[in-house]
Amino acid sequence: MITQPCEGVKDGACVDVCPADCIETDEAAEQYFIDPERCIDCDVCVTVCPVDAIYRESEVPEEWLPYIGRNAGFFAVEEAEAS
Repeated sequence: MITQPCEGVKDGACVDVCPADCIETDEAAEQYFIDPERCIDCDVCVTVCPVDAIYRESEVPEEWLPYIGRNAGFFAVEEAEAS
């Protein structure tokens, strides 16, 4: 999961290193999102994130738990638009 520190930053280093090509965003979003269906849990993105915004879902700090729903919502809208 990508959490609050990414908002407004959208550095993109995570996208550049992701071997699963599972990190996405769009023009309207303030941050990047990780597609849990394609993520291979390699943690490479974690090592390059300049704002320490990326966590495994089970390790997201309590204050940023709403970002789990935001992530799911981003991909639910994307799937609905593809249908």
